[in-house]
Amino acid sequence: MTKYARDEFDRVPETSTRQGVHRTVAESRRRSLVPILAVGFAALAIGLVAFLILPKLGFSSAGETSALATDQASAPASPVSAATSPAATSPAATSPSASSPASATPSATPRATTAAVDKTQPVAVYNGTTTGGLASRVGGTVSSAGWALGPLGNWGGVPQQSSVIFYSSAAQKGNAEALGSLLGIQAVVESAEFNMPLVVVLGPGFR
Repeated sequence: MTKYARDEFDRVPETSTRQGVHRTVAESRRRSLVPILAVGFAALAIGLVAFLILPKLGFSSAGETSALATDQASAPASPVSAATSPAATSPAATSPSASSPASATPSATPRATTAAVDKTQPVAVYNGTTTGGLASRVGGTVSSAGWALGPLGNWGGVPQQSSVIFYSSAAQKGNAEALGSLLGIQAVVESAEFNMPLVVVLGPGFR
């Protein structure tokens, strides 16, 4: 029990009509939900019919045909036309300059020309073997090749182990090598001991 004294608000009649008011409001709310639920079920039924039944009856064929026509109209051009376009076969693409090799460039440094042989230089021939007449025979070969012929005789200097050609200066080296090619003599030696520009000494074994 409360410790406060009772007042006029605590005195509620036992037969008050307020007891039926709450029951009436609850019943009116339940009745108002019935139409809303009915409309919801009806919309759901219509949606199911439109989704499941109408496509089977052919109502959507016209829409699909129009959509297909729209897709074909918006499709990109065939790649074959792009491959055979004038740009792909333009002369620039098949220009011979693109695949032609670079023009051959001339040699930057041509080979040095061999110094001309001066056959006017007199050639002396000496026989350093025991074969008689060898200097005269070789002298004839030298003269027949166009060389100017100098003295012929026997070799009186230091005995030579093989044939050799002496030349007086570096300017005569080319002449000495040319003369060696004619006579088959490989050894050429620069020497200033002789008064002749070219001296051929025939050593043992010369043929």
